[in-house]
Amino acid sequence: MVFLITGWGTFAFAQRRTEYLDRGLVGIREDKNKVFLSWRLLATDPDDIAFNVYRSEAGSFVKLNQELIKEATCFRDSLARFSSEHSYVVKAVVKGKETEVSKEFKFAGDSPVRPYLSIPLQKIPGYVPNDGSAADLDGDGEYEIILHMAGRGKDNSQDGPTDPPVLQAYKLDGRCLWSIRLGKNIREGAHYTQFIAMDFDGDGKAEIACKTADGTIDGKGTVIGDSSKDWRNGAGRILEGPEYLTVFKGETGEALATVPYIPGRDPIESWGKPGANDTKGNRADRFLACAAYLDGRLPSLVMCRGYYARTAITAWDFRNGKLTLRWTFDSKDGSNPYSGMGYHNLSVADVDSDGKDEIIYGSMVIDDNGTGLFTTGFGHGDALHVGDLDSSRPGLEVFGIHERPKGPGAALFDARTGEVLWQGAEGQDIGRGVAENIDPDNPGAELWYSGSGGLLNLKGERIGDNPPSTNFLIWWDGDLTRELLDGNHIDKYKKGRLLTADGCVSNNGTKSNPVLSADLFGDWREEVIFRTADNSELRIYTTTIPTRHRFYTFMQDPQYRLSIAWQNVGYNQPPHTSFYVGEDMKRAPKPNITPIGNHALKSTHAHKE
Repeated sequence: MVFLITGWGTFAFAQRRTEYLDRGLVGIREDKNKVFLSWRLLATDPDDIAFNVYRSEAGSFVKLNQELIKEATCFRDSLARFSSEHSYVVKAVVKGKETEVSKEFKFAGDSPVRPYLSIPLQKIPGYVPNDGSAADLDGDGEYEIILHMAGRGKDNSQDGPTDPPVLQAYKLDGRCLWSIRLGKNIREGAHYTQFIAMDFDGDGKAEIACKTADGTIDGKGTVIGDSSKDWRNGAGRILEGPEYLTVFKGETGEALATVPYIPGRDPIESWGKPGANDTKGNRADRFLACAAYLDGRLPSLVMCRGYYARTAITAWDFRNGKLTLRWTFDSKDGSNPYSGMGYHNLSVADVDSDGKDEIIYGSMVIDDNGTGLFTTGFGHGDALHVGDLDSSRPGLEVFGIHERPKGPGAALFDARTGEVLWQGAEGQDIGRGVAENIDPDNPGAELWYSGSGGLLNLKGERIGDNPPSTNFLIWWDGDLTRELLDGNHIDKYKKGRLLTADGCVSNNGTKSNPVLSADLFGDWREEVIFRTADNSELRIYTTTIPTRHRFYTFMQDPQYRLSIAWQNVGYNQPPHTSFYVGEDMKRAPKPNITPIGNHALKSTHAHKE
């Protein structure tokens, strides 16, 4: 059993305004008469909150648990009735009194036995579901799925035309809210199309932000810029024409604000190092993005260009319907120590515990005010992990791998100071690497990477065989070590396969990523979204393994929540919490947040499965 403490004491900084979340009750039919239920504990709940579970029978609800549920927020109903439609609710109990009722989760009489929820897609010929994100677009306390539909794409190093990227938004019940067509002047590929879904203005409803261009069509059918312009050259590249940044309304896809994209591409040859440069956009058109609480109160939109040499990062505030530039960081040229330190991904965390976020941009960290905090000088890499990896020392650590390094191919360093705690694989080009607690016999997290020769502790000492994959992570079973997510399956280190998502496939070629992995509903454990092999639906898998542990939803841990926003960016990476999770953990701190939005739980709203 993991208990929560009430907070960190007296805060000297502002509370973060975050999305309102409901109980997130979800049910999975396991067999003829068995249903597994789980729901959210919220960070704002009192520590002594308990729950009752009810099932509808003959027009009324009957309590199923004989004793108050005070430990894990899950329950198995072994006497479910599927002869007709029925539903479940969860009621919170505080000091012996039922204080709220959750939304209903409904089952039809013919509900199938399956370990996932299904979202049928509006297919586009020639397109496949690619990266996804999650945000509450309409303020009802339930997440919607924002989906990048990808047609023919090209890596930056490749010539040739691409298909225009498309963004879609889906309710969990399968309704498509809108489609945004980014148009022929936005190129398709992992390094181009980065989108961020977050409530930037604090109105309780999320917005969507991304790079746009002449001919982008918003969810209402309105064209941005000049639709007659085609800026593609003979090689299919887009090296001329205006570049924009647009914020869209989450409910409708309507464009709310559009500004010039900063920095622009010109001079095109300024983004690479001497002897490793080009004028065809390979280095200029490398984009990343994220959201970060730079003022400690509301999230800012952070848009990034370049990482092989010149790196430019701009922070924008979306307030009162307008985009305002907060700051710009620009490493300028290859002689700057902050040049060439970027990865194909990034992370966001409050590394100095001042209530404001920093941008971990690979081998460097940018402070909340847009100035460089430090750089390790280790250069570019493909995989990045930031969290409380070392449970024996305060603060956060960063584990990264490096491509064609002058120094280590893998390194662990302090996220606040840049102090190198361990480095290895000297001079080696390392393609993949992971840091996480997957072995309960070793304190803290473990490290492994391509060529590591086994599982390593934080000192780089071999403590076991290699895990079966070096890719994504997921909290899935009932204990406090994390599982391995790769392709369409989940494995447990030293134990074997826990789930195979039959009929589903992964994304992004050899990267083998899911559409999204996040704590979308239910208890603190994570869901994973796969696309089906025929691209007709998304399947959201959620665990049915009981647990004795209780945490507030990880989506209310600030670092974890922001990592879901950037998960789709570049080479997708798994999320991490701001605190260490393991059998040897300390009590999980409650975040300093104020949820905003529609706090009225409506029992008439139901997800029918």
